[in-house]
Amino acid sequence: MPKISPIHWKEFERFLLKAGCVFQRQKGDHRIYWKDGIKRPVVIPTERQLPVFIIRNNLRVLGVSSEEYLENLKNS
Repeated sequence: MPKISPIHWKEFERFLLKAGCVFQRQKGDHRIYWKDGIKRPVVIPTERQLPVFIIRNNLRVLGVSSEEYLENLKNS
């Protein structure tokens, strides 16, 4: 099974928008997204490569499994 690997923040942003998140605001180098039904916002830094722990934490907030995430990336 493929593992989650670091990706560019713009690629993760495309995933978030496809998952139904809406860009809410930006503070410094952090972009904040919101989706109805989640308890807290999804925050991603605008770093060249997002570390795996940030991707995993945001998937947990969204309630998306690693398998669903990887399948979505493969299809896009």
